[in-house]
Amino acid sequence: MKHAEPRPYADPEAAARQLVQLAASIEPAQDGRIYIEKMNAPFLFTLMGRGSEFRAGLELAAKKGWLTFHESGTYVKLLPPGEDLLASQ
Repeated sequence: MKHAEPRPYADPEAAARQLVQLAASIEPAQDGRIYIEKMNAPFLFTLMGRGSEFRAGLELAAKKGWLTFHESGTYVKLLPPGEDLLASQ
């Protein structure tokens, strides 16, 4: 008997791809910056992701070269390979 529904973003790859899509849909501020709260709120409250899934997705997206995030944690930048990721779907 299953007591819990499967989480769509439990897989860091799925979370990373969703975060890249969110980043691509947001108008960047100065110098291509996408403020983290612009991605955090939709991921947590609209898509019903968890904070741990958000962090794991960010880390994987950075590791794969899709996003880069500032050491302060206040913003990310979408890198060109992330644009290729969106085209392949």
